[in-house]
Formats: sequence, C-alpha cells, structure tokens
Amino acid sequence: MAKTYSPQQRFGGIKALNRRMSGRNDHVAQHKEAIADELMAVGSANISDVIEWDSQGNVRVRASADIPRNVLSAIKEIKTVQTVRDGVETSTLELKMHDKIGSLKVLAKAAGLLEAPEVESNKPSVVGITMKGPDVIDIEVEDGD
Repeated sequence: MAKTYSPQQRFGGIKALNRRMSGRNDHVAQHKEAIADELMAVGSANISDVIEWDSQGNVRVRASADIPRNVLSAIKEIKTVQTVRDGVETSTLELKMHDKIGSLKVLAKAAGLLEAPEVESNKPSVVGITMKGPDVIDIEVEDGD
C-alpha cells in the first residue's frame, strides 16, 4: 500500500510551510504601495496617451519622452512589422496594452467595492415542516344506565 502524505507533510510540516510563506507575505507587505501604484497606472492609462489619430485615419505615435511614466508601465508590447509589397517597404506598428479591466477588478476587490453588502432582512427563513396529526381512533362509549 502506498504511503500518503498530507500537503503540510509534503512541504516540510506546518512550521516549515509557515516559514516559507512568511517571507513572501513580508515581501508583498513591503511593496503594497508599489503594487497598488502599478495597478492604478494600468487602470488609468488610455491608448490616446500613446498614439493620436486624425479624421483621415493618420496615426502618429508619441515619442517615448512625451508619454507619462504611468502610461509606459501600462504598455504590454510594442512590435514593428516590416513588409514589402510591389517593391514598396512598409512598416506596421503593433501596440498592446495590459488588461485594464482586469487591473480595475483587482483594485475594486481590494477596496471592497465588489463585495455584496449584507442586507438585513426581516423575512422568515424558509423551512420545510411536515405536520402529522394523531391517528384517529373510534371509541364507543356505553351508558351504564
């Protein structure tokens, strides 16, 4: 029969597990402000802080020096693709931003905005009750007159 181990035993017991986790918690606790700042940067960045376009569809990318620091941290990827068609070389820029909705959800959850408020209710709880009456017994009573 194979010997089974609890998760605590596999990781060296409760004390060892707590020791391993405490280092991570300390690191996160020391950098809470920086983590929140990065999430806020992603949540507040707009694509128009990086590129601008006109009514004819002409797109211009701003110089990196002109892009605010918080917006730079919201950029996930920038890639240029060179293509040659009919002897004409063109360059296409692909810009990906980090997930804005995801970071806003994390921030809202951390702020307690996504928790459903507890509603006090005077409504009774629904409980199933099965009532059973006594068995009916017919008794004849004789008069002793």
